Amino acid sequence: MARRRRESTVHGWLILDKPVGLTSTQAVSRLKRLFDTRKAGHAGTLDPLASGCLPVAFGEATKTVPFVVDGLKVYRFTVRWGAETDTDDSEGKTVETSDVRPTDDEIDAILPRFTGVIEQVPPRFSAIKVAGERAYDLAREGEDFELKVRQVEILTLERTGPTRTDGSGHSETEFECECGKGTYVRALARDMGRVLGTCGHIVALRRLVVGPFGEDDMIPLDKLQELCDRAPGSGDPSEGCLADTLRPVETALDDIPALAISRSDATQLRNGQPVLLRGRDAPVLSGLVYATTQGKLVALVEADRGQLHPKRVFNLLG
Repeated sequence: MARRRRESTVHGWLILDKPVGLTSTQAVSRLKRLFDTRKAGHAGTLDPLASGCLPVAFGEATKTVPFVVDGLKVYRFTVRWGAETDTDDSEGKTVETSDVRPTDDEIDAILPRFTGVIEQVPPRFSAIKVAGERAYDLAREGEDFELKVRQVEILTLERTGPTRTDGSGHSETEFECECGKGTYVRALARDMGRVLGTCGHIVALRRLVVGPFGEDDMIPLDKLQELCDRAPGSGDPSEGCLADTLRPVETALDDIPALAISRSDATQLRNGQPVLLRGRDAPVLSGLVYATTQGKLVALVEADRGQLHPKRVFNLLG
């Protein structure tokens, strides 16, 4: 007799402060073991070199991942001038070098060229698919391929301090940028170097914000492990537990209007049936709305001419 797979009983968002050295997939696997659940996914890949904000959705929260992925992101990163690598970061092989070291004035002068909607070629070592294959797999195999130019949006890009030069001749500058979905900071470093008449690659990268989640929301992996290891009843209750680190599923829907409905209307939506907003005091709504009953998320619905049409139903009611 086949063993039945256990259902996820963990629902919500965990905002991990991902450490350097782990892939996003490895980080999610660690969290699934800690929370003893099988259904989880992240909202936006971070390279092993990168640290910081990795929103992880558990259970029914995985249905809201696209709303976080599409949100704005903020990165702080350091570019080393004088060398370009095949991965556009310090983990790759050097493919080109330059003796040119840009000044802060020269750097500041080019930043406007990299703000707004710009064209960008993703790094060869990226998860973009080429003829059904991941670009990083083709790059590792030495395949010859080209990635298409695409448009990305960078809202702000600024130098956060003076360029530093060490005794080895390494010249590095730290930046912070706010950008939209699909932006590769590694490609940004590479392209800034080329415009400055030199080479550049990322040596440090930290994500500070993803959509509604920021630094104040992040929890380090070792803190989560500590909470997991604490035996029930052995510690100070005020110190909390793993469950206390989760944020509600609807946290990802901050930009979407909420509407409280009756339990009977909730049952209709969960059965895939539209709900009619009745009465003179019924709210006038249009577009995407999330419906709740008794404080629990029921469904994402499309409001149209007094009716709520279910688009995504959540199984959170008792």
